[in-house]
Amino acid sequence: MFVIIGYIIVFLCVFGGYGLAGGKFGVIIKAAPIELFIIGGSALGAFLVANNGKTIKSVFKTIPVLLKGSKYTKARYMELLSLLYEILQKARKEGLMAIEADVESPHESALFGQFPTIQHDHHLVEFITDYLRLMVSGNLNAHEIEALMDSELETHHQEAHAPQAAIQGVGDGLPAFGIVAAVLGVVKTMGSVGQSPAVLGMMIAGALVGTFLGILMAYGFVSPLASLLGQKGEEAHKELECVKITLLASMQGYAPQIAIEFGRKVLFSTERPSFSELEEHVKQKKA
Repeated sequence: MFVIIGYIIVFLCVFGGYGLAGGKFGVIIKAAPIELFIIGGSALGAFLVANNGKTIKSVFKTIPVLLKGSKYTKARYMELLSLLYEILQKARKEGLMAIEADVESPHESALFGQFPTIQHDHHLVEFITDYLRLMVSGNLNAHEIEALMDSELETHHQEAHAPQAAIQGVGDGLPAFGIVAAVLGVVKTMGSVGQSPAVLGMMIAGALVGTFLGILMAYGFVSPLASLLGQKGEEAHKELECVKITLLASMQGYAPQIAIEFGRKVLFSTERPSFSELEEHVKQKKA
């Protein structure tokens, strides 16, 4: 929602200010289609050249998600930490082998079923169960599992950064393509030097529309998307880091109540549940 609101504000302020200053929209309306064709087409072509197929698919898959609000809320984190608490508590009371069935079939597990928000997130569930499986096997110590987790988190960060860099690359190139469109307009104008000053003035104004649109598209629409995508990537990384810290704390011998406190502390303060909020939520789930 904030993305749409932000775009509306940019559009209204730019064109509203132009109108209040007495600007004539006829010049922009007449020149915009051709200028947008040059700028947008060039940017799209450069985007396809600069990125491999995996990144291109990731960008087009990611853009609709950017228009939605963040799914990383306090409620989600309380569900996640409550799930981790229940898993670790069961393992502590009944032994690690007691959670083997839950780990192997999380989508059929009654334990995971208590937390549908988490259960339906395939990537998150896979991350949790992969490392619980290693814990159950007992072949790796906490330091080895931590190193493996760090490697996976680094890979996750790189994958999340690729579409962000691709979108930012388009944003960085749009002003230059706007200049290209403007230069072509100037070339056209110079080829019509025999026209009246009024006609030449309209042609130069139309050429400058290209520069204007390139800069507006870059800094008002495309680059902010790249910034937003980076923030969403950090949120996804933080959630996995929360799981990592909680499981490692458990492996180091801390009780489930303390282990989830380790995980809670790494969350961003804006979404982090308080100790009492998390404790009350865990009690409600147990009840």
